[in-house]
Amino acid sequence: MHPKIHISKVGSGILRAPKPFLLLTMTAYPLALPAGNPLITLTHPKNSLWIIELHNGQDSRLTHELINEGLKPALDAVEKEWRESWRIHMKDQKANNGEGKGALIIVGRRDQDKFFSNGLDFANSQKDPNFFQLTFDPLLERILTFPIPTIAAINGHCFAGGFMLSMACDYRVMTDGSSRRAWLSMNEVHFGAPWPISFAGIVRSKFGNDPLKRKMALEGHRFTPQEALEVGIVDYVVNGNTAAVLARAEQLGDQWSGNAQGGVWGSIKSELYRDVLETIHKDARPRNPLHDDAAAKARL
Repeated sequence: MHPKIHISKVGSGILRAPKPFLLLTMTAYPLALPAGNPLITLTHPKNSLWIIELHNGQDSRLTHELINEGLKPALDAVEKEWRESWRIHMKDQKANNGEGKGALIIVGRRDQDKFFSNGLDFANSQKDPNFFQLTFDPLLERILTFPIPTIAAINGHCFAGGFMLSMACDYRVMTDGSSRRAWLSMNEVHFGAPWPISFAGIVRSKFGNDPLKRKMALEGHRFTPQEALEVGIVDYVVNGNTAAVLARAEQLGDQWSGNAQGGVWGSIKSELYRDVLETIHKDARPRNPLHDDAAAKARL
């Protein structure tokens, strides 16, 4: 259960029982998850901006625990708080109070400049026959359709599942690698990991260039930041360290956070990426009785 602060906008000086529609439920920041073994930290530096920092060790592997007990509850907290702000905006759309704006940044560990994420915990994910169907694919779907702009602040190497996490975001800002080299790579072909169909669906949706898809998927090319910018994998390349990358991502968040006020950012993306979502849902069906039983065990 996340720590909550309840704030009433009714009355001054005397505490009163607030009317339900005026009750704001706000997360206490910073929020470190999971409790007791934090692997991510959620902060809220300004009214329209949330930041999720990945810090599972030095390379932020995307484990079961980080995803299910870190990222997913953090996304819930962000969406809940943004929606409460949006409802206030809808009650008085002429008020210029900034309510309903929102943007989310995902960044690698902020005290280093080497990794955004080194991908999945491959060995353990392979032990779970439903890892993609029940853990990773739902995360990708959630970010693909998130109701406010999402920005990956790629502050170092971004490999495999980490690359795919960044691709699920709406925008990508990357270090230029001048102070410490940084690569983007879907390198599964080099260590014998087949792509789940969700990965292929996202790549098909985001990139129409067949030679680029071949270079990415079959050659496992390590894209430099400059190469990634030229072919459209990232939107911006920034000279400097993690702080500089994060600052540019915040500027981007400020630029587009107002587009969340219409309340349709997520629903438009649901249509834009309908083919990807249908692909993910097809893969969600258990493939054999052992997979079915493993899914039931996780659910029950």
